[in-house]
Amino acid sequence: MTRPEVEQRVPSAILAAALLFNLGQGVLRPSMPLYLQQAFGADYRMVTYIPVVFGAGKWVASLPTGYLLSRLGRPLMILGLLLIAIVDVGSISTSSYGTFLALRTLGGVGWAMFATVATTAVVNVPATRRRGRAVSVLLMSEAFGLLLGSALGGWLYQRAGTTTPFLFEATCMVVAAVAVGRWAVLAADETRAPQPRLDRRLLAEVLRTPGVVLMGVTSAVLMAIQTGAFVFLFPLYLFTRAGVDPATVGVLVSLGVVGRLVALWLGGSVSDRWGRMRILAPGLLVYAVLLGSISLLTYPTLLGVLSFAVGAAAGFVAAIPTALTGDRVPPPLHGVAIGWIRTMTDGGQIAGPLVMGFLADAMDLAVPFVLGALLLATMATMVWQCHRRERAMLSAITTEGSKP
Repeated sequence: MTRPEVEQRVPSAILAAALLFNLGQGVLRPSMPLYLQQAFGADYRMVTYIPVVFGAGKWVASLPTGYLLSRLGRPLMILGLLLIAIVDVGSISTSSYGTFLALRTLGGVGWAMFATVATTAVVNVPATRRRGRAVSVLLMSEAFGLLLGSALGGWLYQRAGTTTPFLFEATCMVVAAVAVGRWAVLAADETRAPQPRLDRRLLAEVLRTPGVVLMGVTSAVLMAIQTGAFVFLFPLYLFTRAGVDPATVGVLVSLGVVGRLVALWLGGSVSDRWGRMRILAPGLLVYAVLLGSISLLTYPTLLGVLSFAVGAAAGFVAAIPTALTGDRVPPPLHGVAIGWIRTMTDGGQIAGPLVMGFLADAMDLAVPFVLGALLLATMATMVWQCHRRERAMLSAITTEGSKP
């Protein structure tokens, strides 16, 4: 009986679409900078604008998508996938860098449409005791797709042509739309029926729910560290401080992805059993210690072990903020709540690279890792204090209720 319940609560169509979606995104990761350099003669500044405008598109669209979900239903994710496919075709058809940037911004809008609806669908169905596991499975599908795509992207660019990665991503989006299409249409009535009317006050109601604002800030900090320090600056740290060649940098960075995959399932499952707040605080603290340790090491082997450990720590806590928000917000408000979480996460994706890059240039390459560790330790303290207050309130209510 347990097995069919899990299958019902984590739809295979969603997982397949998430894997294909991130496979396409991953293919563009190594090939996009090369294409920009060849097609537009882009310098480093022009290359760094791409993740910023993409993140801006996501930031703008995530919360509106959460609201629109109550009216348009899950077919919104199909529109998002098809929008990205159109953007990819348009990206290789333009000779203007400004137009290219505008198209990538629209790609961020499509990403938000798919990811917000998919995450809401995963969060919305399971009971509390399975929600962490369900979110972890979705994140594992995304991470595995990115891993495969990143490994394939450079080869496609070199062997099949400079525009092939864009066409490959467009194909992945169309196939993902087909994979999720039947499920989304069949689920449309179910999604619309219990939803409240479109009202701006819904967000205020979501934010008044205890712990939701804290989880939004936590998600923003996690993403800012992931993109600003670990994804963009850790490879440079390995190259300049540890003195490893580019091929070894790729291997050491991939260990972090493997660590994330290994720990995602564990973090979601443990939080289901032992409680989200109780697990999140020590998880953030361990993550802080490991991240700060990067600035103390220059030996490649130790940095490889640390890369795996940091990736595992990040994966362990990754699903908990979303799962906890799903626990506390009523199901009719899940779309708005996930839109809020995604908006905060996208804000971290925009601010993280800008702030961490500035600190690395102005001070030292090790500073972003130390700052990230301090931010994580601060969030761990805040989460633990919130957990203690809630336990004290629950104990007081229980004591009051037991009096004759």
